[in-house]
Amino acid sequence: MKISDYLEYFLNTMKTNKKIKKIAFIGMGLINSSLARDLKIKKFYLSSSAYSRRLSTINKIKKLKLVDLASSNLEKVIIEADMVVVGIPVAAYKEVFKKMCSKIKPGTIITDVGSVKKEVIHSVKKYIPKNVDFVPGHPIAGTEKSGPESGFVGLFKNGWCILTPNKNINRDSLKVIKYMWELVGMRVDIMDPKYHDEVLAITSHIPHIIAYSIVGTIANLQTTLKKEVIKYAASGFRDFTRIAASDPIMWRDIILYNKKSILKMLYLFKKDLLKLEHAIENKDHKFLLNLFTKTRKIRKDIIK
Repeated sequence: MKISDYLEYFLNTMKTNKKIKKIAFIGMGLINSSLARDLKIKKFYLSSSAYSRRLSTINKIKKLKLVDLASSNLEKVIIEADMVVVGIPVAAYKEVFKKMCSKIKPGTIITDVGSVKKEVIHSVKKYIPKNVDFVPGHPIAGTEKSGPESGFVGLFKNGWCILTPNKNINRDSLKVIKYMWELVGMRVDIMDPKYHDEVLAITSHIPHIIAYSIVGTIANLQTTLKKEVIKYAASGFRDFTRIAASDPIMWRDIILYNKKSILKMLYLFKKDLLKLEHAIENKDHKFLLNLFTKTRKIRKDIIK
């Protein structure tokens, strides 16, 4: 490391009470690979490592020079790490935390980038030693692409990151994770895990379900009609269904692990959909105009 790089790292660490000499990334998909790129530029750490089960992914990480060490040996990756960032499908958390937490050094901060919190936190908390802090996190950012090659600098700029720590979390560890996300351009909020899952169910998870469902409906159309639908699909349709190209394993796990919140929001959505269907059947001009006017205003208020 150059003297100028070390100086920038030292100035960064002065802003928190904990120094991150080594950071370990567990999983190197879109989020972790983008975070690795950003933090490398920001000189947030002195050394870095990454874990993946797949040799093909490890080779990509090495080729892209995202970290100093890439390996399928979990213990080798986390040894002497001051921070571990978990970025894997939520169904794999339990197995990874069980292996990782038995080898992790005292004082390490663990955080994650998963889209579901309550059930995931409950499933792993028994494996986390008392001298290790877990600060769950969810950077609300992404594209439909996946893998280390899909990451890029600036993904998190001006986005929101939600942290869901328990009430007894070490404040210094919380400050470090908050600072890390602010360093890459995110605004940080703190939320109860259950409330987080309900909010994300309607803002993220159900839109994905709808996108997958619409594309599935097209797949079941008659061959001729299906070809015409695909041929004449407008930009609005393409934009809306873009997320149906997202990683199917990741989204299967997210939906099943946030089942309760999603089913609750789906019930409300179906009630509104039935009202809309009834209005269309009865040519209820007033209902449709009021609905579209109201939702248009809400949409404009959200995206200014």
